[in-house]
Amino acid sequence: MSNRKIRNMEEFAAISGISRPTVSKYFNDPDSVRQSTREKIETALKEHDYRPNIFAMNQNRKLTKNLGIVVPYLADPFFAEIARRIESLVIEAGFRPILLSSHGDQKLEVENLDSLRSIKPAGVLLAPLGRASDKAAIKRFCDDVPTVNFDANIDGAGEAFVGHNNAQATETMLEYLTRTGEPPAFFEMKTPPNPNANKRRIAYIETMERMGHTPHIIQAEGEGWEIEEIGYREGKRALSARDLPSRTVFCSNDRLAIGFLAAAYESGLRVGLGEDCALRVAGHDNHPFSRFTCPTLTTVSHNYTAIAARSVETIMSLIESGVRAPERKSTLFDGELIMRASA
Repeated sequence: MSNRKIRNMEEFAAISGISRPTVSKYFNDPDSVRQSTREKIETALKEHDYRPNIFAMNQNRKLTKNLGIVVPYLADPFFAEIARRIESLVIEAGFRPILLSSHGDQKLEVENLDSLRSIKPAGVLLAPLGRASDKAAIKRFCDDVPTVNFDANIDGAGEAFVGHNNAQATETMLEYLTRTGEPPAFFEMKTPPNPNANKRRIAYIETMERMGHTPHIIQAEGEGWEIEEIGYREGKRALSARDLPSRTVFCSNDRLAIGFLAAAYESGLRVGLGEDCALRVAGHDNHPFSRFTCPTLTTVSHNYTAIAARSVETIMSLIESGVRAPERKSTLFDGELIMRASA
C-alpha cells in the first residue's frame, strides 16, 4: 500500500492514469465502465487506500430519502428540542427523518447505528454519547455512511462536527457572575452523562484562574440521566454541609440547576440578586423549562437554531456531492447569556 496521501478525486485520477470523468462515472455506477477500467481503478483503490465516495462501501446502492437522527437521550428536553428543529429542516429538504434515542446506553447506540445501516440511509446526523460511546464502532459506521456529528464530537468520526462553544459560553457566564457578585463554585456530577461536562469544567477552572479567583468544584454523587433528582439530593447535602465557598453557584447544566433550586427552596434559602437573597444560582444550556423555574433560571444558551440549521446544511451538501470533504470541519456556535431572576 502506498504511503502517499490522496486528497481528492483529481489526484487519484492522475496517479491511477485514468481520466477524472471516468473515475467519477465508476463511483456513480461501477458497471458503467469497461471491466478492464474497473479492475484498474479497483487495484489503484486498494494500493492507495482511497475512498473519495462516501458510498464506496455500498457501491451499487440506490440512495433512499431516509435520514437518520440519533440522540443520546430523547427524554432529555434539550435533545428533544434540538431534534425537533432538525426533524423539521430534514422534512423541508424532502427527506424522511428517522429519529432514534440511545437512552444513555452504549450497546443501544451501536444497535441504532446498525439498524440505520441496514436501511441504507442517505445520511445520518449523530449526537453521540461521547465518553460512553464505542468509538471504534462509531468510526466504522461513519466510514460506511455519510455522517455529521452534532452536540458531542468524536474525533475522526464523520465528515464534520457542529456544536456549542462550551469554552466561550462558560467564560461568558463567569464574567457576568464575577462582575455582579461573588465568584461562583462549580456544581457538577462526579460521573456526568452529558458529553460536554468535561469541557465546561476545564473552562471553569481556566477562566477562574485567569481572573485571579480560586476554582472550587462541588461534585455530586450519582450516575445516569435522573439529573434533577441528583441536583436536588446533592444540592441539599452541599447546603446542609455548608460546602459553598461563596453565595454563588454555577451549575454544569440547567437540569442540575433545577434540582439545586428545589434544594435551596426546601432549605429555606431565597435565590436571586436582591439584598434578601442568600444565593445566586446559574446554569448552562437554556433548557426549555428554565424559563419556568422559580425563580426563573439565569443560564447561557446554545444557539439551537444555528446548530440545527448548519447540521442539516452540512449533511445535505455531503449527500448531494457524494464525495468526502478534503478535511473534517468543526463548527462551533457561541453561547448567549440569558439573564433571569436566579442570578
